[in-house]
Amino acid sequence: MKTLSYLRKYFSCLILSLLGLGLLPYALADDYPDRPIAVTVAYSPGGATDFQARLVTMMAAQEDYLTQPIVIVNKPGAGGQVGWNWFAEKADADGYQLAAYNVPHFIAQSIVFDTKYSIDNLEPIANWGADPAVLIVNADSEYNSAEELVEFAKNNPGKVTVSGAGQFTGHHIALLQLAQATGAEFQYIPTKGGVKAMQRVLGGNVTAGFNNLSDSFRSKDKLKILAIADLERNTEFLPDVPTFKELGIEVDNSSVNFRGIMAKKDTPPEVIDKLAAGTVKMFEDGKVAKKMNEGGSPMHIMSRDEVVTMWQERQAYLTELLKDLKKE
Repeated sequence: MKTLSYLRKYFSCLILSLLGLGLLPYALADDYPDRPIAVTVAYSPGGATDFQARLVTMMAAQEDYLTQPIVIVNKPGAGGQVGWNWFAEKADADGYQLAAYNVPHFIAQSIVFDTKYSIDNLEPIANWGADPAVLIVNADSEYNSAEELVEFAKNNPGKVTVSGAGQFTGHHIALLQLAQATGAEFQYIPTKGGVKAMQRVLGGNVTAGFNNLSDSFRSKDKLKILAIADLERNTEFLPDVPTFKELGIEVDNSSVNFRGIMAKKDTPPEVIDKLAAGTVKMFEDGKVAKKMNEGGSPMHIMSRDEVVTMWQERQAYLTELLKDLKKE
């Protein structure tokens, strides 16, 4: 028994020494991954992020990709803040606990609120999509164009209610830009995610909503999609829907929702490299592309290096943009 106790102490000390020297993570990285990987989605099941995350990771266990399955774990609340705060504060930096990111959401929130997360303590892996925000109303709505809705809002300040997936998500930013560009006053109704925001529009509980192109496309028979917050029309899914800029309204692509996978900052570099290589190839799989297309989900695959640059550019851009928009 004394020998066993001694060996336990010896190996405990050895492991602590290796961790302290930064050697153990590299040794373990050779066998990574050897068990399933969890990806936290900071939104409700059934929403665009959850829906797409399940599609783009469905091939993870293939030998050419990550060799282990990915399990989606939903932690919704406060427009993503609940899940991302949990991830930044409590998740392990070992490559087995990852999270889906949404930009501009998490970057804008880290600028405006006192969050546990920012681009400084998270590590991008790869990007799978870019989902513009669209202005929608119920199919039975009296409004047939964005101009009609804006005109009513101008003449009736605060009476037009608009739902969206939480504070300072892309939906909220698109509405703030619309208000600033037109001088109209809207009442924003934040929800716990795109699913709840869409339900409010479909149920007639709000006048209008900003939501994801992908979710709106899948519900297009129950909606009128009035305008898209992007620089160009989406000819693949909504060719007949004009951009705000086409309508003479200065709303740009600041609210386009980039989605991808990230890790914590202290995750071993070799693990990040394996993830970055495997996830990009996984996103490029033809079966993934087919499923995403069927679900009206625009793909925009970016490598780790490209996402690092995108995060930095969006951080600088949103910092300036939100100086004015926060006053609205």
